[in-house]
Amino acid sequence: MNPSLKKPRESMDLSNSSELTQPTAFPDEVLEKVLSLVESHKDRNSASLVCKYWYNAERWTRTKLFIGNCYSVTPEIVARRFPKIKSVTLKGKPRFSDFNLVPENWGADVQVWLDVFARVYPFLEELRLKRMAVTDESLEFLAKSFHGFKVLSLLSCDGFSTDGISSIATYCKNLTELDIQENGIDDFTGSWLSCFPDDFASLEVLNFASLNSEFSFDALERLVSRCKSLRVLKLNKNVTLGQLQRLLVRAPQLMELGTGPFVPELTGRQYAELESAFSNCKHLHTLSGLWEATRYLPVLYAACASLTFLNLSYATIRSNEFSKLLAHCPNLRRLWVLDTVRDKGLEAVGANCPLLEELRVFPADPFEEDIVHGVTESGFVAVSAGCPKLQYVLYFCRQMTNAAVATIVRNCPDFTHFRLCIMNPGQPDYLTNEPMDEAFGAVVKTCKKLQRLSVSGLLTDLTFEYIGQYAKNLETLSVAFAGSSDRGMQCVLEGCSKLRKLEIRDCPFGNAALLSGMEKYESMRCLWMSACRVTMNGCRMLAQGRPRLNVEVIKDENSDDLADKLYVYRSVAGPRRDAPPFVVTL
Repeated sequence: MNPSLKKPRESMDLSNSSELTQPTAFPDEVLEKVLSLVESHKDRNSASLVCKYWYNAERWTRTKLFIGNCYSVTPEIVARRFPKIKSVTLKGKPRFSDFNLVPENWGADVQVWLDVFARVYPFLEELRLKRMAVTDESLEFLAKSFHGFKVLSLLSCDGFSTDGISSIATYCKNLTELDIQENGIDDFTGSWLSCFPDDFASLEVLNFASLNSEFSFDALERLVSRCKSLRVLKLNKNVTLGQLQRLLVRAPQLMELGTGPFVPELTGRQYAELESAFSNCKHLHTLSGLWEATRYLPVLYAACASLTFLNLSYATIRSNEFSKLLAHCPNLRRLWVLDTVRDKGLEAVGANCPLLEELRVFPADPFEEDIVHGVTESGFVAVSAGCPKLQYVLYFCRQMTNAAVATIVRNCPDFTHFRLCIMNPGQPDYLTNEPMDEAFGAVVKTCKKLQRLSVSGLLTDLTFEYIGQYAKNLETLSVAFAGSSDRGMQCVLEGCSKLRKLEIRDCPFGNAALLSGMEKYESMRCLWMSACRVTMNGCRMLAQGRPRLNVEVIKDENSDDLADKLYVYRSVAGPRRDAPPFVVTL
């Protein structure tokens, strides 16, 4: 028990109404034990607001920390409040940096956080970074400063190279997870795999699928053989099918596997050995990779019955092969595919995957406007008809109708995430030539649990009126090339009481729309607006009216009074001190 939690246990005076409003005091040990079992960040935050006693109990028992914006607080403030943190998840740049809308050197340097953590949390075990700027020097500092460090996850980060990964492999003797995904990394060499000590055997998760450099397969094979608790292994394109078979023989306990390409020629004996290796993976529930998967997909069939997540977002698989594969996957909950499967492939999803909860369909050629293949509303409807448990969808297509979307949500009313991306901006209902307003009206009217929505196509302010009126649980809204006037954005800000993130690009929303949410933004995590009609004067008015908000404008060289890219977020730290010259802080 921490001494700071002790408080007098005087008898409660029932005549004192102020005491009646206080929560009943639990014994210190009970409250600490209860809070230690609460893992949800939201629940812990709520618990800390009950009273000062609970606030102190929560701060002393919290070991995991999630920070959705690295500029919303300083590491010094974090260190003062939470003395026992072992695990940190830290996010940096706005999401639109994924679409090259945030310039290089924008900020989000992890080193300022590591400097404080090294002093206050020398026992730090886990660090998960997303869209942060990370250097090789930072990774070496991390590896040498936290002697019990176990977990490193880098997602969409930039600034580092495989030299930094080598430092992690060399110095982190207790590492259990190394997860490197979709980073802007300088991939110099694969020698980092040879840096793990010969007696190192603690790895449970290894993901280097996004690295392209060649490496020593012998070093990888020895590592996999030593790590008997390895449950996640995601390989890059340089691992052949023959090498994959050798790894599976040494790690039949794998639960998640990302393969290399499925293209080299196999002899009959090699094929049989690979098929046998997959059949011995009794615990496999997630499968990804499968680059250039074509003729050897049947080797997977024996392992498919237990799969709950199949990620084919890098596999240009055609509908016939895809349909045959799905016939062996009756327990899928999550499925990611390219639109090369076409509507026929999605019909197979509806016919074979009744338990499906999440579907993501990505474009194989997102920048090819005259493409003839792909998926349409027909495939989406077929999935909804056969997968009534569907809750999450991300669907890229080039045509859609209001009637189809209405049918889809009628079949699947439990959507929490509905992200429809019609790739041609301003595309109407291709059958009626009407705006797509009624499609998204059907979504928000039918799906009462909706938390995240992405809209696209030809949309008027009516869509946003529907959203404001019906989407009462909406937390994240993404809008592009939509709306008629300021009224659209105003409807959303007025009606969506739980809104936390609003992302807007290329819309006719100006100062009136921006300033209508002045009282709303302090309860949100962030607002992003780019290529809209907001002016610098409008941004200044927002900053003056809400000084607790950070109002940042990313200026283009040729712009005048327009705010090219506006980023607004709440912060207890005040304006950030590392803003580059192209970021104007108001």
